[in-house]
Amino acid sequence: MANSKISPVTGRYVTFDVEGEEYRVFYLENGTGQPIVCQHTAGCHNHQWTGLLEDEEFTQNYRIIAYDLPRHGKSDPPLNTEWWKEEYKLTVDFFTKFVVAFCDALELEKPIFMGSSFGGNAALQLALHYPDRFEAVIPVEAADYAPGFYLDWWHHPHANAAQVCASGVWDLMAPQSPDKHRWATWFYYTQGSEAFKGDLYFYSVDHDLRGKLDQIQGDKIKVVMMTGSYDYLTPPEDGRRTADQIKNAKFIEMADIGHFPMSENHEVFRKYLKEALNFIGESTTSKA
Repeated sequence: MANSKISPVTGRYVTFDVEGEEYRVFYLENGTGQPIVCQHTAGCHNHQWTGLLEDEEFTQNYRIIAYDLPRHGKSDPPLNTEWWKEEYKLTVDFFTKFVVAFCDALELEKPIFMGSSFGGNAALQLALHYPDRFEAVIPVEAADYAPGFYLDWWHHPHANAAQVCASGVWDLMAPQSPDKHRWATWFYYTQGSEAFKGDLYFYSVDHDLRGKLDQIQGDKIKVVMMTGSYDYLTPPEDGRRTADQIKNAKFIEMADIGHFPMSENHEVFRKYLKEALNFIGESTTSKA
């Protein structure tokens, strides 16, 4: 058809083990060069990164890889355990080990890891525990501590869990972001309600880097934190305060954008991402 268009983005599965559990993980990728591994937000999936995956300016120099965390999108729970017999609670230990195992399965050498919201908090944990494994981390909408969101009513029997989870993120987006992208982000969240509460166990309970940020070896791994001005969940002052406690870290405040910058307004987000990647590149050059 004359009006058809085939995206250059490809999707694949990779199967690997994490501490004896077998996972079949779906990921999207496009581009060549330095790998950038992208983690979606809690209760969501890799569609959030479509704008970046199809952005030719970035894919000319970077291999963009966006996966679905197990239990999200097209990635199933573990294949070899009776996972349905236990409540899902994502932990720091599993999250970080999973990311490293995924990168190992794809044989990625010194990738950049970028995650948003709970994925941004995971980036901070990776910087602390695996500084030799990554060239840099980009924690987006992240902070050392974000308590208060591991709540029973995410799965309340009197509520439509999908609607509650999706509506709970609506006012975290900037009003300047295009309606079509805000509604797309809302739609993504209607599909991930089952995992949302378990994700928030990591986000609000198990993730706590207060008093530990000075242990991140900023001379080994570059850290660039990015926070939207409309994010009241982890506001810019939290991101700046966190970055100030990490050696050599950079903080970027993103104007006119909220808690889901890559999906609510990629055109705004990409400008700040270029700044972050330029800083990483310059730091790598000066270090060499």
